[in-house]
Amino acid sequence: MAKDLYEILGVSKDADEAAIKSAYRKAAIKYHPDRFATASEQERKDAEAKFKEVNHAYEVLSDSEKRANYDQFGSEDGPQGFGGGQGGAGFGGFEDILNSFFGGRGFGRSNPNAPQDGEDIHVRLNLTFEEAYHGVKRNIRLTRDETCPDCHGSGAKDGSSVKTCPYCKGSGYIRRTQQTLFGQQVVQQVCPNCGGKGKEIVDKCKTCRGNGYVRRDANVAVNIPAGVDSGVSLTVPNEGNCGRNGGAKGNLVVAIYVADSPIFRRVGSDLYMEVPIGFLDAARGCELTIKTMKGDAKCRVPEATQSGTKIRMRGYGMKVLQREAYGDLYVSIRVETPKGLSGKQLKLLQEFENSLGDSQYPLIKKYRKL
Repeated sequence: MAKDLYEILGVSKDADEAAIKSAYRKAAIKYHPDRFATASEQERKDAEAKFKEVNHAYEVLSDSEKRANYDQFGSEDGPQGFGGGQGGAGFGGFEDILNSFFGGRGFGRSNPNAPQDGEDIHVRLNLTFEEAYHGVKRNIRLTRDETCPDCHGSGAKDGSSVKTCPYCKGSGYIRRTQQTLFGQQVVQQVCPNCGGKGKEIVDKCKTCRGNGYVRRDANVAVNIPAGVDSGVSLTVPNEGNCGRNGGAKGNLVVAIYVADSPIFRRVGSDLYMEVPIGFLDAARGCELTIKTMKGDAKCRVPEATQSGTKIRMRGYGMKVLQREAYGDLYVSIRVETPKGLSGKQLKLLQEFENSLGDSQYPLIKKYRKL
């Protein structure tokens, strides 16, 4: 069953000419294919179908004779067209109407001869924790568009293979008279023969088949600075896809992912680690040899250290990105309670416990008074 043309434009059956024009313009702009150039294939197909419906609805309802036939017989062709399918112009005619809204140069189009910068290439690079700390040089293998070495981007076999377009005489545009929302107007369209370039290639370059570029594998050396972290992106200029018409090359954008360390936890430029010690070392204090990212280092544990105490080691953290500085290392002390004590050991501990006064257990004493 054919859709109601008034419903397609979103107007009532008694809408006047101005209301129909306004509704059509909004709908045509909303569903124009240029707006869906980067959408999914299904979205583009849906928009194309809707755009055709909108065009057909306006073609009928903007013509007094066709509208009268449609209102009376359900078809713009009158009784003989009853039950017929929706016809109407394709994109070309109605695109010309939209062109008249936007300066006659094509809705959403740019000059095809203007320099176009190449697209960036995005890659992910996985690093170990140690590589992120020290920095590393990596070779990244990728496939990219490169300017054709034979035609230098022209797409033609040689200079004599490029001719002036006979349709537009080199201007890139043709002029046509069209019936628009505002009456008969002369509108300017992109030349359908040369695509607006003003020239056509008679004999294409065999290497790139007229594209002006070729797909090639490449190895790009990337220096990863010390101190990078997950989420950091490094940009390598001019290592992306080639440009068109003399445009600049794109960039290589490297997204960094750093694996976790089994020892250290990173917070910004600071590192955190946990070190277990025995009861005696915690009570009397001791000096520990800590394995840091800079190598072994001494860490002094003061007497009467409680479990959870953090000791700060300045400058033993992560390298600060793009600075000659390091964060700090925080050593969290965990006092380990011995397991599997013998009867003799428990007796000795009991004797030791009995020898302690309340002042030597300030937290326990405070808790018991709560």
